[in-house]
Amino acid sequence: MILYFHGFDSTSPGNHEKMRQLRFIDADVRLISYSTEHPRYDMQQMLNDVARELAEVDKQQVIALGVGLGAFWAERIGFLNGIRAVLINPNLTPEHNMVGRIDRPEEYADIAAKCVTEFRKKNHGRCLCILSRHDEVLDSKVAQATLSPFYPIVWDDEQPHKFPELGSHLATIKAFMTAS
Repeated sequence: MILYFHGFDSTSPGNHEKMRQLRFIDADVRLISYSTEHPRYDMQQMLNDVARELAEVDKQQVIALGVGLGAFWAERIGFLNGIRAVLINPNLTPEHNMVGRIDRPEEYADIAAKCVTEFRKKNHGRCLCILSRHDEVLDSKVAQATLSPFYPIVWDDEQPHKFPELGSHLATIKAFMTAS
């Protein structure tokens, strides 16, 4: 099972397209949706939604996958639920780069501080990070510097921030998903 966390642009048709592409590696792809407006509320809702999805499955066969802001959530929700995650062009600091675009961006800093001390150290190797060299929204070198001590990094030379085409990385995602 793949739990798909959309990015900031939750109504983009690209989300449906990415979910369709992911079905080539796992027929069971489920959307974990959130409002993007109320981070603390969104986090509690997502924790409840993911717990419900995981209730009757083997967690070893599940990954969280998110793009942009969705990767922020996939990493944290995955960690808190004991599942691995794939982070695509993760937005690591929405409290800084989403000011003026979302309500209460300061809540992201609060969530990050309260998650778990050194959670990436405790989550070492349980995420795969795919970064675009040509991300027009975020500085992927910052994500690499932040995440590479903890997670493997895969670079993409063609995709923009929203990463509309997952095809060239599906085999890598599948291998990560099925690794024990």
